[in-house]
Amino acid sequence: MIQSAEELKRAAAELALDFVAPGMRLGLGTGSTAAHFVDLLGAKVRAGFKVVCVPTSERTRLQAQSLGIALATLDELPQLDLTVDGADEFDDSLRLIKGGGGALLREKIVAAASTRMVVIADESKHVETLGRFPLPVEIDRFGARATQLQVEAAARELGLSGPVDMRRRGEAPFVSDGGHFILDCGFGALPDPEALAARLVAIPGVVEHGLFLGMASAVVVASAHGVRTLGQAGG
Repeated sequence: MIQSAEELKRAAAELALDFVAPGMRLGLGTGSTAAHFVDLLGAKVRAGFKVVCVPTSERTRLQAQSLGIALATLDELPQLDLTVDGADEFDDSLRLIKGGGGALLREKIVAAASTRMVVIADESKHVETLGRFPLPVEIDRFGARATQLQVEAAARELGLSGPVDMRRRGEAPFVSDGGHFILDCGFGALPDPEALAARLVAIPGVVEHGLFLGMASAVVVASAHGVRTLGQAGG
């Protein structure tokens, strides 16, 4: 029986491989679960499987490169067949919170360029209402404090409260691959994520937020009872 969190992640990644066909243009996600998928894909590539992939972070790029996976930029391949990525949370409507690894901007750009997005996750990421995981919001460095105050004000207007913290790496602010800062917003339950998303994108200093709404085609979920798929991964 599958027991550990890493075993669950790998089980979900293995099933997601079934949706990958030879010759596909793939987006490769970022994070611990996505890393399992990249490892498994690398094994198939070594056996002669042909795909071309666009990584969503420098970390994923380095991993894929080390495994001999053919890579391209999104400028070279602006339309992708499928992106496989993890999530920090998902609900029954396949709405996601992403960005715990700090790659949410590139992850969202790659997902938006893809015909389908399949999310791989273990059962612990499944929630009734989004918001248990703090919502990451990527912001420009210029005027970061002013932007943070506007994010807090927008949340209050929607009846949300909780800490909005600058993500740090040691003493310094964390810097994303795109050169931006990230706010981690501990608002708790988000009863209307669409309304929050609309408010956040209206703030000039906000580059992107970690609400992925209407983007996932399916979520492959691994639990101690097995692996199941929510949504429609085929196409």
